[in-house]
Amino acid sequence: MDDLKYQELDRLTAELDCELVRDEPLSKYTKFKIGGPARRLITIYNYEPLSGIVRGLSRLGLPYLVLGRGSNLLIGDKGYPGVAIMLEGVFNSAASNRVEKGGRIISSGAGVSIAAACVLAQNEGLTGLEFAWGIPGSVGGAVYMNAGAYGGEMKEVVKRVWYMDTEGRLGDMTGEELGFGYRRSAFMDGGKIITRAEFKLTPGNKEEIDARMKELKAKRLEKQPYDMPSAGSTFKRPKTGYAAALIEQCGLKGRRVGGAQVSEKHAGFIVNTGGATCRDVLELMDIVRETVLKETGVELEPEVRVIGEN
Repeated sequence: MDDLKYQELDRLTAELDCELVRDEPLSKYTKFKIGGPARRLITIYNYEPLSGIVRGLSRLGLPYLVLGRGSNLLIGDKGYPGVAIMLEGVFNSAASNRVEKGGRIISSGAGVSIAAACVLAQNEGLTGLEFAWGIPGSVGGAVYMNAGAYGGEMKEVVKRVWYMDTEGRLGDMTGEELGFGYRRSAFMDGGKIITRAEFKLTPGNKEEIDARMKELKAKRLEKQPYDMPSAGSTFKRPKTGYAAALIEQCGLKGRRVGGAQVSEKHAGFIVNTGGATCRDVLELMDIVRETVLKETGVELEPEVRVIGEN
C-alpha cells in the first residue's frame, strides 16, 4: 500500500516541478553527519508547489519532516520512514531576506540562514540579532525551536511568522501567539511548515553591532567544537546549573561510545569523531543522563531532536 502512495507522490512531485530523490541518506544534510535514508527527499522552490505537496502528503497519510539546515537533528540509522522536505528558491534567496517597513523590520524566508539575517541586520545598522550570530541553523529552524545564545532568544525579536498548514493553506501568527518557551514554540505541536519570519529590530551603531558579533563568534570558536560534526548543545539548560558543567563535574568529558564522544572542548556537546551512528549517540546520551542524575540529582533533558528509526 505504501508503495502505491509513494508512486502517486512521485507523479505529483513531477507535475509540480519539484526535485525528488529516492532513498537519500540524510547524513548528507545534517550537521551531525549521521542518519539513514528518507523514503523521499523533495526540494521545493515556491509556495504553490509547497501547497500542492503538503496537500498530497496529508491526503496520502505520509509523514514529512522539514530539514532546514539540519543543525539540531539526530536521524536514526535506519532513516526516516517518510518524506524529507527542503525549502529553497523563494524561501532561501536574496529577495527573501530584506529590510521592510521603515527600515526596522527584517523579513527572512524560512530557508535563509540565521547568519545571513544577522549580516543583513548589521549592514543596515539594526541591533537585536547579534546573539544569533554563529548559530548554524535556518530562520525556520531557529523560530521552530526558539533558538538562543548569550542571553538572547528568538522570542525577543520575532514579530510575525507565516506558515503553511497541513491543508496547504497559508496563515500567520504574531510573536505573542507563538507560545515561545525555552527551546520550544507552538510549531512543535503540529504539522505547520514555517515559510517566513519578520524580526523587529532597533537602529544602532554599525561598528558596535559588528564588534559584538565578532566578540560572540570568537567566544564560540574558543569554547565550542566547531571543527567536529555535532547537533549543537545536546541537552537543555536544567533549572539549576548548566548541563556542560554538570557533565564535566561527573568526569564524563571525553567519554566515548563508538564514534560518538562527549566533546573534550565543551562537555555540552556530543560530537561525531568519525563513523558515529545514531545508536552510538543515543547510548552515550543515556550514559550521560544516568550518571548526572545519579551523582547530582539533576535530570537532563535532550535538546537535540531525535527523528526516525534505529
